[in-house]
Amino acid sequence: MTNNTILFLCFLVAAPAAAQDQTQVKSIFAQYQSRAKAFDAGVADLYCDTAVIRNVRTYPDGQQRTLELPAPKYKELIRAAMPLAQAKGDYSTYSDVVFTPENVGFRITAVRYSVVKQYSSPVSLLVGDCGDGSPGILEELSQSRP
Repeated sequence: MTNNTILFLCFLVAAPAAAQDQTQVKSIFAQYQSRAKAFDAGVADLYCDTAVIRNVRTYPDGQQRTLELPAPKYKELIRAAMPLAQAKGDYSTYSDVVFTPENVGFRITAVRYSVVKQYSSPVSLLVGDCGDGSPGILEELSQSRP
């Protein structure tokens, strides 16, 4: 076999796997959006227990504060916050969604719009293997305002 033949065969094997992974990632993001909009605390289950959660909060005076939470604490906060969010009708919509392959999975970037606070901000999710063979959110990088 020539090198070109080997490369072609590797591409044929890898291409369906990458397409399947992207389909799975799109499904996870669809669940992320629909569960959050339905105020389903199960959205917390989409996060890996080792996920990195980082939010940069920008205050009206321009000061910024970076908050990083361990995934188990973040998941706990999501579960506790869902009834409060539901009472306020506080949910987000997403636009300009892009899926980009990375070494450990797919990066999802989007513009998140807060319906209650009426502002848009960028959000980035990295979806990949949680370490036990199951897919989940490995990282969430976001920005917010008070």
